[in-house]
Amino acid sequence: MASTYSFDIVSDFDRQEIVNTVDQVTRDIKGRYDLKDTQTTVELAEDKITVSTDSEFTLESVHTILREKAAKRNLSQKIFEFGKVESASGNRVRQEITLKKGISQEVAKLITKLIRDEFKKVQAAIQGDAVRVTAKSKDDLQVIIQRLKQEDLPVALQFTNYR
Repeated sequence: MASTYSFDIVSDFDRQEIVNTVDQVTRDIKGRYDLKDTQTTVELAEDKITVSTDSEFTLESVHTILREKAAKRNLSQKIFEFGKVESASGNRVRQEITLKKGISQEVAKLITKLIRDEFKKVQAAIQGDAVRVTAKSKDDLQVIIQRLKQEDLPVALQFTNYR
């Protein structure tokens, strides 16, 4: 009996790491002399972060801090989708940063096409916002993981349920 091996390609992030990152950013803002008096707020909702501050310059500083803290917690920069900078009341600016989760249909099709074109003995199937890859050889699966890590896709990929 020939057994098959599989894994799932997903795009996800650790929610607790995002909570910790936003907490660290808030603490940093309160501690930095250049940001202390800007009344900057960083609020975390279910799938987005809202930054409210006094100018676009301080907003850029908050972006830098957010990216650094996220990188230290092994969160991919690709999960952040920076929205349009909006004017808020009293000469303030606000920006929503969407947290991307899941693989879109376009990206999933791109991944399955790449796997189909380059690896003939392997099957890839889109399952909701994930892609399931199956093969008869674990070695084939390892090669696919390495190949996908080289690809510059617009989402952060994780490989789960490897069996």
